[in-house]
Amino acid sequence: MYQERIRNKKLLDKIMSAEQAAAMIKDGMNIGTSGFTPSGYPKAVPLALAKRVQETGEKLKINLLTGASVGDELDGALARAGVVHKRLPYQTSNEMRKALNDPNGVQYQDQHLSHTPQQVRYGYFGDIDFAIVEACAITEDGHIVPTTSLGNSPTFVKVAKKVIVELNTSQPLELEGMHDVYIPHDPPNREPIPITKAGQRIGTPYIECNPEKIAAIVVTDIPDNVRPLAPLDDESRAMAKNLIGFLKKEVEAGRLPQNLLPLQSGVGSVANAVLAGLLESDFTDLEFYSEVIQDSALDLIDAGKFKVCSGTSLTPSAEGLKRFYANIENYKKTIILRPQEISNNPEVARRLGVISMNTAIEVDIYGHVNSTHIMGTRMMNGIGGSGDFTRNAYLSIFTTASTAKNGEISSIVPMCSHIDHTEHDVNVIVTEIGVADLRNKSPRERALEIINNCAHPDFRPMLLDYYERALKTLGKQAHTPHLLKEALSWHQRFIETGSMKIK
Repeated sequence: MYQERIRNKKLLDKIMSAEQAAAMIKDGMNIGTSGFTPSGYPKAVPLALAKRVQETGEKLKINLLTGASVGDELDGALARAGVVHKRLPYQTSNEMRKALNDPNGVQYQDQHLSHTPQQVRYGYFGDIDFAIVEACAITEDGHIVPTTSLGNSPTFVKVAKKVIVELNTSQPLELEGMHDVYIPHDPPNREPIPITKAGQRIGTPYIECNPEKIAAIVVTDIPDNVRPLAPLDDESRAMAKNLIGFLKKEVEAGRLPQNLLPLQSGVGSVANAVLAGLLESDFTDLEFYSEVIQDSALDLIDAGKFKVCSGTSLTPSAEGLKRFYANIENYKKTIILRPQEISNNPEVARRLGVISMNTAIEVDIYGHVNSTHIMGTRMMNGIGGSGDFTRNAYLSIFTTASTAKNGEISSIVPMCSHIDHTEHDVNVIVTEIGVADLRNKSPRERALEIINNCAHPDFRPMLLDYYERALKTLGKQAHTPHLLKEALSWHQRFIETGSMKIK
């Protein structure tokens, strides 16, 4: 019975339909929602809002802030209804991607994920009119027990004028106790975040909320619309093997302890596959301090390799989610869900010595990384948390397949068409071909390291030719040799011919 999940009985009077709750949302409002990946995001109210606009033709635009990407019931539905004016800080929806790449569509602000909650509190985005948050329960004091993600929910609830709670009965009550909610003070009163070990808990198992702020409770049972993960293939296995081999050498050199340092991994099939490579390694007693907990993390917990698994959301596949629910009490012993301001916090990442492992769209020969834009102009998803970790990691690693589009695109290029991570922050590049260790290397040394160790054989001669001609042409003025007329010609050739290859 859903009534048992609402322990503050005065709040039972706030129960209403999704349509009634959606009716509170007006044109021009700033809306902050729960959700980080398709996990723990509101579903019923956004669907009702989209339906209202589509059926009535009402002119309504909102500014939508979330934790990161969310499910189709939120991003997709609102994008199709044309409801969103501005969106931040991250997304992965096909419908939203079309809208934000359209000059007449959605205004998109791509942000470092650890920055959003504090900038909300700083007032950079104006008032938050409503926080819409998914919960599995409400405590006796009116506090909100989140579901499968935390994201920016604590800050949205704290600053919002009003709160709409989606009480999702498909989410098990056993989730309670998995969360560790902590909001830092803002300058000039900020203090050190008291996390010195990946498994420490420093907050509360709920989001504090004044019950008077709760304007509506919508009871729903719509499950998280989780996405399938691509199966492991030879390419991803080769990347994982190369990465594990590199980490073993770091241990042998005395630069890493036997059980490494806390690991961070990006989201998606490639990241999941690379992390899965640890299953077949000799590494044990590992710690995970990251954003997203995917199938490979559950595998590593089951295998006894992860002793701590800290993130801000649970985002397994459908099969992984079933496995999680079936064994939730055991997973609760290892998993901690934190606000993304803490899971992605630069201070904590630097203190713990996190090893960051993120994916790149493309890497140039000097070690700059593009994580966000296709051919320099079309937004794919966003920078996500990769910047939070990369610049502050003990060791920053980027993985990418050496080619894309059936071998027509080289992921190693003369110059990135867009740069999210500069050469100053990137330590290691891993492809299925090999590993480029960029530490303690000048630009000219990095170029040869990347070309010779990471580029696909089909493109390696072209890259060497470009580099050598640039070096020769510029002579003594070649700290970072580039032929500016040719630096982006590979991308232009693909746009014109469908291939970066010279045919």
